[in-house]
Amino acid sequence: MTVEQGILSLQRPFRGVWNYVAMIRRDITSVLERDPAARSRLEVFLAYSGLHAVWMHRIAHWLWRQGAKLPARLLSQLTRNLTGIEIHPGAVIGPGLFIDHGMGVVIGETAEIGEDVTLYHGVTLGGVSLEKGKRHPTIGDRVVIGAGAKVLGNITIGADSRVGANAVVVKSVPPNSVVVGVPGQIVRRAQPHRPSDAPDLNHAALPDVVGVALKQLLARVDALEQQLNGHDHGGHLHAPASEVWQEEDFAI
Repeated sequence: MTVEQGILSLQRPFRGVWNYVAMIRRDITSVLERDPAARSRLEVFLAYSGLHAVWMHRIAHWLWRQGAKLPARLLSQLTRNLTGIEIHPGAVIGPGLFIDHGMGVVIGETAEIGEDVTLYHGVTLGGVSLEKGKRHPTIGDRVVIGAGAKVLGNITIGADSRVGANAVVVKSVPPNSVVVGVPGQIVRRAQPHRPSDAPDLNHAALPDVVGVALKQLLARVDALEQQLNGHDHGGHLHAPASEVWQEEDFAI
């Protein structure tokens, strides 16, 4: 072994530690960018269980890749007990993942998560097959998945998409989409989200696909009755004039 080779062999472990520290710094920065409740780096480092779960997962994932399957599983279960977040050590997680609140999050063995993804509490990245191969979702960069949402199966959520709270997604989603409802209805963005834009955390801007379609159909029925009969016979559900449905349509 030459002197240069010896120096490189000594530097390699330190380089790995430095890379891990750099990733931790990026994770903390991602929280400060996406959570207005975060006041300082020290607070994030000490008090954010979502980050603790991600950091412990990276160690468990390294053990998993080295063939130490049982220690990796035991570490992931210990992390689950401490944080309420269950991440299988086989899952592949990119830098900048932020799990906000985090309680009840489940990430399956073959899940893959891109860079700067945000997950809220109760999110499941689950499988729907007994096959041993790829059976969990692949999540693109900068995706936001709202509280309670379930993304199931070997599907892909395209980059810069937003999954609404409590949505159930069972088919692949193109990039720059918004998904709402059960099963998830996909809406392409009219104004695409770009990588350089601020994180898209606006969970209030979720289209009511079924509600809009229903209102339009009811309004069309009313218009057709008016054209045919000169007046509305009534006796059927009417489209609301505002966002509030009328009591007399439901007999309550």
